[in-house]
Amino acid sequence: MRKRSGIGILKGIGEKTENLFHQIGIWEIRDLLRYYPRGFEIFDDPIPISEVEEGRTCAICGSVFGRISVSSGKRLQVTSLNFKDLTGTIKVIWFRMPFLRNTLSRGGRMILRGRIIRRKEGLVMEHPEIYCPADKYNEKQNTMQPVYSLTAGLTNNAVIRAVKQALEFADCRDDILPEKLAKSHGFLPYTEALHKMHFPESREDFILARTRFAYEEFLVFILALRRMKESENRAENPFPMKEKAEISRFLSSLPYELTGAQEKVWNEIQEDMRGPHVMSRLIQGDVGSGKTIIALLSLMLSGLNGCQGALMAPTEVLARQHYDNITQMLEKYKIDLKTELLTGSMTPKQKREAYERIASGEVSIVIGTHALIQDNVIYHNLALVVTDEQHRFGVKQREALAGKGHMPHILVMSATPIPRTLAIILYGDLDISVIDELPKNRLPIKNCVVDTDWREKAYHFIGSQVKSGRQCYVICPMVEESESLEAENVMDYSQMLSGELGPDVTVGCLHGRMKQKEKDEIMDAFGKNEIQVLVSTTVIEVGIDVPNATVIMIENAERFGLAQLHQLRGRVGRGKYQSYCIFMSASKSKETKERLEILNRSNDGFFIASEDLRLRGPGDLFGIRQSGILDFKIADVFQDASLLQEAANDASCILSEDPQLVSEDMQKLRRHIDSKMEEYMLETTL
Repeated sequence: MRKRSGIGILKGIGEKTENLFHQIGIWEIRDLLRYYPRGFEIFDDPIPISEVEEGRTCAICGSVFGRISVSSGKRLQVTSLNFKDLTGTIKVIWFRMPFLRNTLSRGGRMILRGRIIRRKEGLVMEHPEIYCPADKYNEKQNTMQPVYSLTAGLTNNAVIRAVKQALEFADCRDDILPEKLAKSHGFLPYTEALHKMHFPESREDFILARTRFAYEEFLVFILALRRMKESENRAENPFPMKEKAEISRFLSSLPYELTGAQEKVWNEIQEDMRGPHVMSRLIQGDVGSGKTIIALLSLMLSGLNGCQGALMAPTEVLARQHYDNITQMLEKYKIDLKTELLTGSMTPKQKREAYERIASGEVSIVIGTHALIQDNVIYHNLALVVTDEQHRFGVKQREALAGKGHMPHILVMSATPIPRTLAIILYGDLDISVIDELPKNRLPIKNCVVDTDWREKAYHFIGSQVKSGRQCYVICPMVEESESLEAENVMDYSQMLSGELGPDVTVGCLHGRMKQKEKDEIMDAFGKNEIQVLVSTTVIEVGIDVPNATVIMIENAERFGLAQLHQLRGRVGRGKYQSYCIFMSASKSKETKERLEILNRSNDGFFIASEDLRLRGPGDLFGIRQSGILDFKIADVFQDASLLQEAANDASCILSEDPQLVSEDMQKLRRHIDSKMEEYMLETTL
């Protein structure tokens, strides 16, 4: 067996650089070969300055006009100049590059390539690459240059150099796809596909390579799921539940009736929990469809049968909110079940006391974060675990819970809008229930798609909502690949917005560089209306339920996938007030307007998903990034729906002929699946 090679053997990678690669999960050469580009820079011909458009990355050819200035702000230095050609002049800025004042020549012809943004002074090219003399641009013109996800201190060029060397080590013996299967689909040979995945000569080359590896991801994923389902799905039910009259009385006392879809799903869950086998069920419901009340009913059924149930939330703030709401409902409707909150930030004494109450069986419903499955937690008789798709239980968690007692029922909640046919494939180890209608009393969100000229009116509207006692979100996209730039973008925006809205409005900001405790504190303050307007990146996609929030404005909406935009929109419309979503787009393209118009006219996540699939087609180089259980490196369940179906069909044939994957041509694939099963199934925060 050949020894795996560490990346330290590559030229130019010393100990310091090797540690940077480790930070992005690259330890071996084979890791580097599978570290696919997150996109490509396509170097088109330079365009006249008069034709630049907001939101577009382009190249312009001209010369520096006038003086070059460097201004020092609170956090960074900005170098700025005017750049001109025969058709016009544009302002250009760079961050943290004051030396350019001495190195850029006035009057000399050069090419700048960067993104066009709009500032108060008009269109600006932000932080462009410099090609001086202009002939240097010719070397890259009409080529596709890979762009990789980075960490601080690691440059894109360093990754490119390392990948080029790593490709020399690529060996067809590392190919996990059986040769017969690869040939039947007409896939590129393994080593050729790797080269074209990183350094394609054309879009067509890249699509051929990407198709091969996307199929491979799907096949491995589906085989892992189906093997798990075969091993677990028929486990005997150690906690058969009986029907309880208290639940019927609880439902009849509620100020609303369950929708038909909710009743259907609730009946399916009861049948599972009363049946001969352990429940493993996914509830798929759109944002606001009422999945939480179904989870509560399931926890009540477990508790009233003398067993314990656990509800895991993605954040401490949300766990606390679930705890408060559930406790209040149980008290209000006189359901004699005790609850317990368990989170990582509790003091050792608080945790110790909670552990004692859980172990004694004093409490029936335990609500918390991943602290619920730590070694110190010993359950009295845990019969049900309710979790969401971001905290899905896999092999290790189920083993850990089984070690605390018997195998519990598993209920997974998902708000990801996936067409049912795809869900059946992707969640192959779970039975699937769908809640496909919204509660009758829910006001539909009013949407509008506007361009940047509408921004001042949007700020005025946000201000008027705050004066009425409501709260608002403003979402900013991530800026390039830099977390530090992302943070500065949100902080700068929140400061600017605070000035626009005045001293009577408290504006907070939230971004990915904050520690979880900081995020929780900000969300807690927003939940209490101590912050009226929250400027955030997409970290609020899974966040606290704030019924008082009525407006969400999404800047640069064209940069997001439709499914993600729909999830973000779901942060509002959760209370009794009319809610609004403002999609602000800097793009003038017809395709972008058509995509966003889907969101403008519909709040149905499943319709949006199917339209997204129809519009995007196989021509996109990269699809939207999924989250949680759908976190593929390159495959996209919408864009690659037909490829996913092919992989599912092939998986069925493979398992029918060789259920344990023991034949010679399947052994490499089986070893890879075994190593990936925990990666796919373990929830991400552990």
